[in-house]
Amino acid sequence: MTLKAPVLGADVIPAQRVVALPAALDALALVTPQLLRIAADEALVLDGGVDVAAVTDPHAIVEDEYAISGVWVTWAVFHKLIRPHIEWQLPAERPTLAQGLVAFVPAKLYLKDDGVLVMCAMPHVHELMERLQ
Repeated sequence: MTLKAPVLGADVIPAQRVVALPAALDALALVTPQLLRIAADEALVLDGGVDVAAVTDPHAIVEDEYAISGVWVTWAVFHKLIRPHIEWQLPAERPTLAQGLVAFVPAKLYLKDDGVLVMCAMPHVHELMERLQ
């Protein structure tokens, strides 16, 4: 009997995008555990957990994000199916967000102690998932 590799299927990741002054994002990170910093002045908050009142930048932009898909995988699945398609060094810190090419597709990896969220832009998700099978 031959065991098949797990099939990966991506779903839309419920999130909000926050664009604000770096100091405002620093403050928001203290009260928002699912905040993923993608630039000095930009972050994704998973599960739509932004308390708008906690954003201290009066000119901040907080919008629902519908353009990112992803899949949560265990570390075992990550090392078997995804890690072989990454040609760059993963950060050792957990939790952390890493960005780079995965199977030659731009992607983000949310690395946690209990697993990895593999994310990419919706237009690329089918290509990425196909390459990782």
